[in-house]
Amino acid sequence: MTPTDVDADVIVVGAGPGGSATAFHLAKHGVKVLLLEKTEFPREKVCGDGLTPRAVKQLIDMGVDVSPEAGWLRNKGLRVIGGGVRLELDWPELASFPDFGLVRTRMDFDDMLAKCAVAAGADLRTGHNVTGPVLDAEGRVVGVEVKTAEGVKVMRAHLVVAADGVSGRFPLALGITKREDRPMGVAVRRYYHCEAKANDDYLESWLELRSREAGSAQLPGYGWIFGLGDGRINVGLGVLNSSKAYQQTNYRTMLTDWLTATPPEWGLTEANADGKILGAALPMGFNRVPHYTRGMVLVGDSGGMVNPFNGEGIAYAMESGQLAAEVMIQALARPAGPARELALQGYGTELRRRLGGYYRIGGVFVKLIGNPQVMKVATKHGMPHPTLMRFVLKLLANLTDPRGGDAMDRIINALSRVAPAV
Repeated sequence: MTPTDVDADVIVVGAGPGGSATAFHLAKHGVKVLLLEKTEFPREKVCGDGLTPRAVKQLIDMGVDVSPEAGWLRNKGLRVIGGGVRLELDWPELASFPDFGLVRTRMDFDDMLAKCAVAAGADLRTGHNVTGPVLDAEGRVVGVEVKTAEGVKVMRAHLVVAADGVSGRFPLALGITKREDRPMGVAVRRYYHCEAKANDDYLESWLELRSREAGSAQLPGYGWIFGLGDGRINVGLGVLNSSKAYQQTNYRTMLTDWLTATPPEWGLTEANADGKILGAALPMGFNRVPHYTRGMVLVGDSGGMVNPFNGEGIAYAMESGQLAAEVMIQALARPAGPARELALQGYGTELRRRLGGYYRIGGVFVKLIGNPQVMKVATKHGMPHPTLMRFVLKLLANLTDPRGGDAMDRIINALSRVAPAV
């Protein structure tokens, strides 16, 4: 295609965190970008709404004002509850990442990131539902078919980014299905009015969920309670596919069952609920590959980039978007053909280098904690040791300095390097 044959240099399908980050980093380097979103902003998405320092770094890279005055609730670290122990772990002090996390609902978080992309020069089109790829005679993606209020139309570009989330409808149309040998999770969450926890300066993680209805029996999975700073909290739980309870449990019932065992003064009852219990899948550990093929780049959940250790997706969606943009900028500077393809193949290679070994270890971790007995022993014997738990926090949140870090950093980085990439 010549420049006059296309509507944009790059079309990005989906304006979630990954898609908007991709569009932002492309546009700020002068690339003509179309960012297509099927819904209208603001819109709700199922999420824990908590951001670790890894995600905060990405926001700062995009020039986002992350001050409390701009509507963010900061947190100091993670409060871990399990094995009869309650432990507060501050985020580590690192050269590579800030020492604070943030909380903000997806209702305006995604809207804000999309506006950042627009401010950088991206062309955002909401109400544009991409129904599938447009292929040339060789089977290469050269555009998208879009359904709008005005009808169906075709939009063309040199490259297309699939950032369409867990469903991955766009890569599925090319026959790229999720891998069953990679970790998968499911999470449900609900908002509650709860002044007692709304301004908590720690993200709270429950490693053991108990049921009052079943005589304090342990429930599968893990839970979280994140204050939102507006009188509400985000409460949720997740179950991994390594657990026998995966897809064999009513997760919504399990959530309310767990909440009956929380302190009565918190008021986590139906009367204080704000909205329905909503659920979503967590595609982990690169469970859809390849991340580049035939003119299409996968970013974020579409490429299964959720961290298997902690279920974090936003940071990796934004990181992969930034990397994808860097690779595409270099590729588009080359003539179409073998030279451009060589550059584009580097995207998957670099993703594996950065995260492949770490995600491999995460896959082993998922299998271990899927066994309730293993989880019980780990919680009982690990929680009473703060130094060990600080190491675990760094590992689970993937927060280390690649160079010049402490002994914990060096151990985690070495493990990630020697582990075979997924």
